[in-house]
Amino acid sequence: MINVLRRRDPEQRRLRRGMYLLPSLFTLANMFCGYACVIFAMRGEFSTAAPFIGVAVVLDLLDGRIARMTGATSDFGREFDSLADMISFGIAPAVLGYAWGLYTFGRLGWAVGFLFVSAAGIRLARFNIQTNANPDKRYFVGMPSPAAAGVPASTVFLLPQGLPTGWMAALALPLLLVPAALMVSTIRYRSFKTFNLNTRRPASALMIVALGIAAIVTYPQWSLVLVSYTYLVSGLVGLVWSRLRPRAGEDVQQVVSEPIVSEGPREV
Repeated sequence: MINVLRRRDPEQRRLRRGMYLLPSLFTLANMFCGYACVIFAMRGEFSTAAPFIGVAVVLDLLDGRIARMTGATSDFGREFDSLADMISFGIAPAVLGYAWGLYTFGRLGWAVGFLFVSAAGIRLARFNIQTNANPDKRYFVGMPSPAAAGVPASTVFLLPQGLPTGWMAALALPLLLVPAALMVSTIRYRSFKTFNLNTRRPASALMIVALGIAAIVTYPQWSLVLVSYTYLVSGLVGLVWSRLRPRAGEDVQQVVSEPIVSEGPREV
């Protein structure tokens, strides 16, 4: 019996090592996608470079989920994930946007790209220190860097030939400036890390996922643009809605604070 337990211990240790290594492999693949995007963008092959950011987004979602499911979360994994995100969702989109259209603006173009890189670095650093301090895990404070990178990536994927010269070329500037500003803002964005299929109607949830996959496979360019820009606008819509919606506490306080006016005795 003791010999059997001794044989099992090395096998269990090897299994645990493999479980801790698996999320890091996904993070490493995420980093490779960012590097490949930079290489192909420098070559001018934008239709090939842009999808690498989309693949990096999927890998970034998977490595965290796999780490939590297998209990393989660690400080090394969190730091490694942040460094990979800085490459895939900070440097790669900036280089892609610059090579795609910002180069026509000279120094202004690479300055805008650097602002995007800086915003991504600030966003990731703030996320690392606010992970435990944020009580509501359903929302991000500021636009997540993967979603911000998806805006220029999906646009370049839709229009790999670039924008026409003239005033329309200036549309490449907000392509990086707007997501950069939203990353460092305090606008809340919905987090899908808590999303699961354990709903009362799992068949309906699976059909929604199937429709999304079918749309991306059939019309990948338009579907990815729709998803990325809808998520970008969702935070702004939520901000406006929270400002315009009356709060229940304020309504009750207003009713309580209103003086009760007596009509006095009526004349007979």
